[in-house]
Amino acid sequence: MDRPKQDGVRNRLLRLMTPDDFARLAPALETVSVPLRELLILPLEPIAHAHFVEEGIVSLVADTLEGRIEIGVVGYEGMCGAPLVLGTDRTPHTALVQSDLVALRLPAQALQTALAQSPTLRSLLGRYVQSLIVQVGHTVYANTDLTIEARLARWILMTHDRLQKDELILTHEFLAMMLGVRRPGVTTATHVLEGSGMIRARRGRIIVIDRDKLEDLAGDAYGPAEAEYERLLAKD
Repeated sequence: MDRPKQDGVRNRLLRLMTPDDFARLAPALETVSVPLRELLILPLEPIAHAHFVEEGIVSLVADTLEGRIEIGVVGYEGMCGAPLVLGTDRTPHTALVQSDLVALRLPAQALQTALAQSPTLRSLLGRYVQSLIVQVGHTVYANTDLTIEARLARWILMTHDRLQKDELILTHEFLAMMLGVRRPGVTTATHVLEGSGMIRARRGRIIVIDRDKLEDLAGDAYGPAEAEYERLLAKD
């Protein structure tokens, strides 16, 4: 298996690592493709691998008595398996592939060994985990205080950021699960956004038309977490 080269990867965390830290991980990194709806992490089960996302999105999902609801998203800016950075190998949450995924997979033990050896790696990945915590906090705020339309606008923006294309493959059924609402509510909200010229809805997909309008609707639920990521992960 060819080792990945740091200047050839897309994942922002891998690109931000020092050359020495990347070299620690490179021998154990393996490129994998994971299909839609695959589970990368199961609740309270040992996490076998960290996944540094190259393409696609992973949803971090809380399983509740009322069903699943998304609490965070990970794309090419991050990694799936944040509990490993914090010294534990399990979480009560599920990691669900939301869009066909290409990732660099790293065995949990290899990551933990590298973290034990390198303060710079611990610092970088620790700052990423902090940015993820901020994102989860803003998701709680959005789910508590915003209308379904505003929550949908925020979710489309976050997905658009990570996929970096205007056409998003999203069914109303999947959106309802991610937002923790009933499917008719998503259908109505989609019609509102389309009627306002923000998106164009097609069967199984949403096309982003006007980001500025989406950002206005999402308000301060979108933006602060993204700015915090850039602050924490800015190159020195």
